[in-house]
Amino acid sequence: MSSILVNRAPVLTLWATVVAERLGHPADTALTLGRAVAGSAARVKARNIGREERTADRDAETPRLAEVHVTAPAFLLGKTIRLLPDDNGELRAADGDQPADPAAVERYLVKAFGARLAEVRTAMAMLAARHEPAELNRIGFRLYERFRPDVPPGAAGWAAKAVLEVEKILAAT
Repeated sequence: MSSILVNRAPVLTLWATVVAERLGHPADTALTLGRAVAGSAARVKARNIGREERTADRDAETPRLAEVHVTAPAFLLGKTIRLLPDDNGELRAADGDQPADPAAVERYLVKAFGARLAEVRTAMAMLAARHEPAELNRIGFRLYERFRPDVPPGAAGWAAKAVLEVEKILAAT
């Protein structure tokens, strides 16, 4: 059995990256989109388990920049993601008021998966290739739920590492 001990956040980051690439986004943009999806999911869980308090008007007080949204489709795995151009004019998911750094996301994934990153990425790409892009985007989060590491529910599972089985990725339908 091919398994890896890892936190859920990098698994979702990598999966969302693979889905974004399948949707036609360039690799560097896809990396930042993957990180944005995982960050959004983490914030939702943090609020649900009481680790982060959400003020009713926090989002209303955040300065808004000129926004460009992911197109065709307008969201990734159910999340609308704000994009900003980097210094070269390439679109990246927003990290606050700056475009996210794809190299930082890649380093994060390398640290999380180590020498197994290519193996996991390949398995995810094989799963993604079995679906048409629009369908993959629609069902992608449910697919992730079928292979993600099984951590305890609620606060006990926050930041917990668990086993990711490559075979579960390949078998997901």
